[in-house]
Amino acid sequence: MAANCFLAPEVEHRLNEAILSETHESAAERLKMLARNADLARSQKLPLCQDTGMAVVFCELGQDVHITGGLLEDAVNEGVRQGYARGWLRKSVVGDPLRRINTGDNTPAVLHARIVPGRHIRLTIVPKGFGSENMCRIKMLAPSEGAEGVKAFIKETVCLAGSNACPPFFIGVGIGGTFEKAALMSKEALLGSLEDEHPDPYYASLEKEWLAMVNETGIGVQGFGGSVTALALRIQAFATHIAGLPVAVNVSCHVTRHACTVI
Repeated sequence: MAANCFLAPEVEHRLNEAILSETHESAAERLKMLARNADLARSQKLPLCQDTGMAVVFCELGQDVHITGGLLEDAVNEGVRQGYARGWLRKSVVGDPLRRINTGDNTPAVLHARIVPGRHIRLTIVPKGFGSENMCRIKMLAPSEGAEGVKAFIKETVCLAGSNACPPFFIGVGIGGTFEKAALMSKEALLGSLEDEHPDPYYASLEKEWLAMVNETGIGVQGFGGSVTALALRIQAFATHIAGLPVAVNVSCHVTRHACTVI
């Protein structure tokens, strides 16, 4: 429930910064509306958006943890089931992609788990609405296309998204790995602190360059123009095959909801 009702502090900070920097009058007013929406959601414990998303759960499982009494996946789904019921959140999940029958409790969640050092379980809950999820894309570039090819694909993706994904966006970019690794990295790219630039100066410079490029599209807040189309762009990169350059772009709306807990 918390992820759907309380805007993460770093997301709210970026939104407030944009209000101060946006010179386009209509766009600035809409940014203020988004900030007001966040205030009302927090004070009244109401969802930030009517699309309360499909629950994506990232689990960092300490290698010294031993789970007894049931399966991790079952526990995660039970948590999602209870959270969506207690919070009166919209149930948007269908049990089969073609037969389209609603499960009635927003399960199953999408669970990504990995083993890490330690004796704790860290869960990050990411409710992703499909206005923005439908605008995400992946492409297998030729290695010769390099950074310029990645840049062009990001711009193309943002322009195709337009106002449909509720800008201003947070853009996650996954580069390298394999088809599925790039997609996963593009989502993970937005889970860290949005205030910290990439630790590699090369990618830090690309984040700034590509964010500026996105904002130069002029799409602006909710598609009304202006200089703020995206609030942040973050990159994750991974080793890849000599014959490939996978790239995924995760378009996330202005709320970019997530919440974290450690057990």
